[in-house]
Amino acid sequence: MSNRVIAIDGPAGSGKSTTARLVADKLGFVYLDTGAMYRSVTLMALRHGVPLSDGDALTKLAERINIEFRHEDGIQKTFVDGEDVTDAIRTPEVTAAVSEVSAHAGVRAVLVKRQQEYAEKSNLVTEGRDTTSVVFPDAFLKIYLVADVSERAKRRVKDFEKLDRNTTLEEQIADIERRDSFDSSRSASPLTRTADSIELDTTHLTIDGQAEKVIELYRKKLEESGE
Repeated sequence: MSNRVIAIDGPAGSGKSTTARLVADKLGFVYLDTGAMYRSVTLMALRHGVPLSDGDALTKLAERINIEFRHEDGIQKTFVDGEDVTDAIRTPEVTAAVSEVSAHAGVRAVLVKRQQEYAEKSNLVTEGRDTTSVVFPDAFLKIYLVADVSERAKRRVKDFEKLDRNTTLEEQIADIERRDSFDSSRSASPLTRTADSIELDTTHLTIDGQAEKVIELYRKKLEESGE
């Protein structure tokens, strides 16, 4: 891997996606949204009635569909087989099912290979629950975001409000705790903090503040490496 990769890991609602997107914009790197890739497979599985427990069928689905990221009007959008699914992959239905889909080793193998191919072409800022441990174990900088469960749940409620979807703080706390438990205990690429990841608590940080902290750590790593 000749290009630089900033890999951001952490549990649901810790701010991975928004932080990674901002850091990429500020540094001029490509933003690789690994979560959107798993959500895309999940959306297609729900649409086509593929059982979430059928790892073989889900793996074949992941192999078959084409997932693309495009910039339109200053916004990165996700497309599956030419269809804009940017909003569709963020619905509560997809959110509730994505952990089960992403737990299948075959699905992860297909998508991890595609993710690693991106690093052969560009400098990346990427996020996801195994970016620091499995996808990019040799990343230039590894960040592990954490935040209080209640704060993460508040962020989820705001995200759903933007999509005009109603949910409650209690529902999101329960869902986040369920996802944390599931993601940490799964056999394929469980959620874990690697020894060389820098932990960053985002509970009391704004999104801009989170991005600036990551950029500070990146610049410090550049100085230490003599680059």
